[in-house]
Amino acid sequence: MSRGDISVLYAGHHGWLQRWLQRRLANAGDAADLAQDTFVRLLVAPSSEATALREPRAYLATVARRLLINHLRRQSLEQAWLQALAALPEPQAPSPEQQLLILQALQEVDAMLDGLPPKVRRVFVLSQVEGLTYAAIAEEMGVGLRSVKRYMAQAMAECILLSA
Repeated sequence: MSRGDISVLYAGHHGWLQRWLQRRLANAGDAADLAQDTFVRLLVAPSSEATALREPRAYLATVARRLLINHLRRQSLEQAWLQALAALPEPQAPSPEQQLLILQALQEVDAMLDGLPPKVRRVFVLSQVEGLTYAAIAEEMGVGLRSVKRYMAQAMAECILLSA
């Protein structure tokens, strides 16, 4: 899809998309940001992905829905972090700079986990968050120990790739 095609798509559907997002978010600013992000995705997408759209609104809604889910997940993560901070005694609370760094790290981990296949993600969370042994994970998930090790290796490889 050429830039000209995207310009035509933008002119014809941006207002509709922004209203569609605003109904779901009840926040005009976030809706405007996500609408822009949707069109940015089109600009950077491989040309074969968005060529000859028969149903442009359905395509735009699909892209926007994915961005919306990511946005809501980040908001939920941020809210959980703020609640955890509020529960800390004042002397133990991190500085505002440290809070921002921690929140950014949490968002990066969340994005990394979102990119993993479901079984790999579950093994990683059970191991790293819940503290279960590989044997306990294998039993809980009903898979072999070898599979757990393979899933964990896959998750760790993804972590290394993202941190590089």
